Amino acid sequence: MSASESTTPRLYAEAISEPGENRLRAIACEKFCKFITRVEIVGDLFTCAAGMFVAVALDAALPIRHHAQYSLRQSVLASIIVGITSALFMHLEGAYRSGGSLLQIHATERMLRIPALSLSLLSLLAFGFSLDLGLSPTSIFLGLVILPVLLILQKLIFSSILRVAHTAGFGVRRTAIYGVGDAGKRIVSALVQSPRLGFVPVAVIEDDSAFNGNFVLEMGYRRRHSVPVRSGPITPELLNVLQCNVLILALPNLSPESRNSALHAAQQAGVKPVFLSGLELQKQLSTRSIDLDGFSLTVMEESSSAWFYTVTKRILDFLASIFLLILTAPLLFILALIIKLDSPGPALFVQTRVGRNGELFNIYKFRSMYTNAPRYDVSPVTSHDLRVTRVGRFIRRMSLDELPQLVNVLLGNMSLVGPRPEMPFIVQEYTPEHRQRLQVIPGITGLWQLSADRACPIHQNIEYDLYYLRNRGFFLDMAILIHTLFFAARRDR
Repeated sequence: MSASESTTPRLYAEAISEPGENRLRAIACEKFCKFITRVEIVGDLFTCAAGMFVAVALDAALPIRHHAQYSLRQSVLASIIVGITSALFMHLEGAYRSGGSLLQIHATERMLRIPALSLSLLSLLAFGFSLDLGLSPTSIFLGLVILPVLLILQKLIFSSILRVAHTAGFGVRRTAIYGVGDAGKRIVSALVQSPRLGFVPVAVIEDDSAFNGNFVLEMGYRRRHSVPVRSGPITPELLNVLQCNVLILALPNLSPESRNSALHAAQQAGVKPVFLSGLELQKQLSTRSIDLDGFSLTVMEESSSAWFYTVTKRILDFLASIFLLILTAPLLFILALIIKLDSPGPALFVQTRVGRNGELFNIYKFRSMYTNAPRYDVSPVTSHDLRVTRVGRFIRRMSLDELPQLVNVLLGNMSLVGPRPEMPFIVQEYTPEHRQRLQVIPGITGLWQLSADRACPIHQNIEYDLYYLRNRGFFLDMAILIHTLFFAARRDR
């Protein structure tokens, strides 16, 4: 028997036996995922029920002259209704099937909205159908505050436990990503931020050997996770060395030859291939997804902003800007004084920006650069930019230079949340895709400001604004403001 004849059966044996092992690991992973989903559903139900029970108890204990009195039966019944309906709404929205979204903001938005829906249903049952619950408006208001807080804390604990389980090897799908481009980097971040899915990126494979030995960093506030880059091409031996269960093809323009070669290697190694779909940015502002026996059908629709949301947002912007201007008045005065003492020139910087429907308006900011710097130029991306003053480095890092834009919000040419307004010379170069962001009032903060892509120009990361346009609503705005409050001020600009 020749050497080639004796070697070939051994290679085939490895290729055949390995898929069996991967299949067993996949079955075990699926069972763990189903178990952890049931745990999460029960956790949400009990968390919301407990939150409602606490709200009712606090309402009864408030030192008010005519405070409400509840029997144990009423408290328990209200808690059960809120717990069951909250878990049901979560299930109907696909919260237990999806992974992480943009910076987990969508998850926060859901945890603000679902309790509101459950409490609205509870109010309807109590007041509309005269269900004997004895609820007062105070208990509903307390529930609107307590339930989201408890849900957020519970989700943080659940994610931490899940990560510990993954570290121990439970429910883990070791995943390789083919392609180091923008799509590959975003997939790495999305998988890291989606512990429920169990896809743990172990390597990024790139055909270009120049990338070998590099690392792809997680896009996020702290960038704590990194994934090594391995040089291709994709072979069964490489996939077996990586011990991966899933191969994600993250190259949008992959040639048929490269795709077939990768699929053949995955098949030999018993690795499940996953195709990345929807990389291209949708020109429509609204989509509707239909799950059909494992397939995802996407129906494009024209978006229509509800008049109630538009009017409510304007009223809240107006009231919030007045309140914040009064609250921060001493800080605004001190910052203006420090800026004047630090470098010659006015404390305020006024610049023309492009607003909704292309209308021009004057934006107000605290001056963070020297007066001899060009008024219309690419914004500084680091604190070491020579155009930035000493005080300017501090106020830009803390986002304090944006505070005067509360005046813009008061005047109505800006909102608290929305796409950032750009300078006219940049908007002139917009493609039809980019011009979609001009359909809404620009804002002080938004998804892009909370992302790791903030160091790059806005127009190079249009997907954040398009996502906001498709999904904007009161609770998403609230979630963005919450993330801005707790995270944005901690990051360098």
